[in-house]
Amino acid sequence: VQLQASGGGLVQAGGSLSLSCAASGRTFSTYSMGWFRQAPGQEREFVAAISWSGQTTNYADSVKGRFSISKANTKNTVFLQMSSLKPEDTAVYYCAAKVGWGASNTWSSYSYWGQGTQVTVSS
Repeated sequence: VQLQASGGGLVQAGGSLSLSCAASGRTFSTYSMGWFRQAPGQEREFVAAISWSGQTTNYADSVKGRFSISKANTKNTVFLQMSSLKPEDTAVYYCAAKVGWGASNTWSSYSYWGQGTQVTVSS
């Protein structure tokens, strides 16, 4: 499967952004999806994940209550709605896909990765 992330940009602290990740392939509904991010000089960290059915979600503590992940199987797309953004949310955001059930927070669980989209939050 090939993934194409989009929707990043520059936003002021407290603002909102919505990221999208479009996937190729006809078996998107069988993939669980995740979002990870990497800030300069930092390791890649988990942000959010959703199971293949969309029934289970998982969030990093740092984004709980502010970010929301959803999956539209009919559109082969996963979304990350981000609100109340903080400067520390600044990073390149990557979407990822893994076969099977499970909203994993471990990057090594994911076999497919998008190219990343930059999110910059100004103070």
